[in-house]
Amino acid sequence: MVQARERVELKASRRQVLGKAVKRLRRQGLTPANIYGKGIQSLAIQVSTHDLWHLLRHAGRHEIVYLQVDGEEERPCFIRAVQKDPITDELLHVDFQQVSLTEKVRLEVPLHLVGEAPAVDRYGAMVLQLLDVVLVEGLPTALPPFIEVDLSRLDAPDSVIHVSDLQPPPGVTILTDPEMVVARAVVEAAPAEEEAVEEEAAPVEPEVVRSRREEEEEEEE
Repeated sequence: MVQARERVELKASRRQVLGKAVKRLRRQGLTPANIYGKGIQSLAIQVSTHDLWHLLRHAGRHEIVYLQVDGEEERPCFIRAVQKDPITDELLHVDFQQVSLTEKVRLEVPLHLVGEAPAVDRYGAMVLQLLDVVLVEGLPTALPPFIEVDLSRLDAPDSVIHVSDLQPPPGVTILTDPEMVVARAVVEAAPAEEEAVEEEAAPVEPEVVRSRREEEEEEEE
C-alpha cells in the first residue's frame, strides 16, 4: 500500500546577506537556504524559521515543496539537506533541490509498518523491522511520501517480507535489491531445561607405584 502526496507550499525571498552575517537573519526569525538543481543557477534565499519548522514536522523531507520566491512562479523542490546546531537544535541552513515535474528522479522513501502480524498472537513472535527506507524512481508527483508494509504476511515463525513484496504506485520503480528483508517474525527459543541427572563416577583404578629396585629385579629375571 502507498500513501498519496499532499500539496505542500512554502514562501521565501531572495537573500542578500551571505557568509557569517547570516547570524543576523537567524536572530530575525529567518533561516538561510539555497536552491539548486539541474540546469538552473543556484539561488540564495531566506525562509521563515517558523514556517520551515512546521514544514519539517508535518511534511518532512520526502514531500514535494512548491517553493515560491518573491511571488514568482512556484518551484517544485525536495529538501536535500538540513543543518542544525548540535547543541541547541537551531536551524542553520537548508538546501532545496529544484526538479522538473516531467523528469524522473530518485528518492529514498521511508517504510511504515501497518496492521497486525498473526505470528505475534499465535506463536508469541516479535516483529523486527530490518529496513527503514527503499530507493525509488519515478516522476516527482508520483513518488509517495512513504510506503506501507502490511504485517499480515507475517503469519508464522521466521516468516519474512521482502522488498519484492512491496507494491509501489503506478509509474514508480523500487530500485532497492528485491531480496532484501524488510521485516521478519522472530520467535525466541525457550531456554533448554538443565538436566539434573548426575553421571555415576567410574571407578578409578589405583595407580601401582613400584620402586626402582623392584623394576630392576624384574629386569634381571
